[in-house]
Amino acid sequence: MTRGFYIGRFQPFHNGHLNMVEQIAGDVDELVLGIGSAGDSHTTRNPFTAGERIMMITKALVDYDLVTYAVPIEDLERNSVWVSHVQSMSPDFDVAYSNNPLVIQLFREAGVEVRQSPMFNREVLEGTEVRERMIEDGDWQSLVPGAVVEVVDEIGGIERLQMVSGTDSNGN
Repeated sequence: MTRGFYIGRFQPFHNGHLNMVEQIAGDVDELVLGIGSAGDSHTTRNPFTAGERIMMITKALVDYDLVTYAVPIEDLERNSVWVSHVQSMSPDFDVAYSNNPLVIQLFREAGVEVRQSPMFNREVLEGTEVRERMIEDGDWQSLVPGAVVEVVDEIGGIERLQMVSGTDSNGN
């Protein structure tokens, strides 16, 4: 049995993430999804809590024939020990998946095999783009799985993101 590890902030979990999971599913029997920056929420960059992101992922992947574990990973400001921190918070895994150069380097230095996957429609399927569309009342729904739309609606995510992205300046 092979277990993979894929980390992301998933702010929110979008179709690019889903495509990556679909690609990884062909390689592994089980997948751990590390919820990065788990302690951050209620900001423009990180509007959703770790629990809300776990809901998004769990509901988006419910119909997939892949055992998944969503594990919150809080930030650690010491890159040299980051991989051991991740490993201490996660079920054991055989291979890590990432396209982030720093994450790739840290896993490789720790002796963990890292596989990269081509990014799917990266110019649009990127968390910043999804969040900007949410703030501007644009079409963000087409960029995320339907289950994520439902979670965002349930938690009042659009209103939250619009509120925290505002300013208290009077325009001067």
